[in-house]
Amino acid sequence: MENLVKAIIDLLGGIPSELIIFIISLFPILELRGGLIAASILHVDMWKAIPICIAGNILPIPFILLFIEKIFEWLKNTKLVKMIDLLEEKAEKNAKKIMEHKNLGLLLFVGVPLPGTGAWTGSLVAALFHFKLKDASLSILGGIIMATVIMCLISYGIPYLISMI
Repeated sequence: MENLVKAIIDLLGGIPSELIIFIISLFPILELRGGLIAASILHVDMWKAIPICIAGNILPIPFILLFIEKIFEWLKNTKLVKMIDLLEEKAEKNAKKIMEHKNLGLLLFVGVPLPGTGAWTGSLVAALFHFKLKDASLSILGGIIMATVIMCLISYGIPYLISMI
């Protein structure tokens, strides 16, 4: 992931670091995790980076939860039908893990920074399996906070965090 983040930083070079980490946090796959990695690479203070990355990661979530099914229906009538089928398969694959524990499962799925997990995929699963909007939103937000803590430990390091106390 770090190489991808570095490539995007190079691509977006010339704009403020804070805007770069916000943009990276918006992207599926990279999300907050990529934003915090970028922030550490760009030497953005962790306490400044956290709200920027959370905002970038949260911004697309309501749109996914509210509109993804309608968007998928529309896209299935286009040349993108194979891509939509792949996204639905990914959601189905991950749904088993999440549905066992419903809201807690969604929170953990979003919060543990592993490949293929995160707020985008969690939102997709929540929407396609008709989670209540409030429950999905709270679980995803909790997962984003959990991912923030984990990624700050990874990106900035435990010694940095201890020195802040």
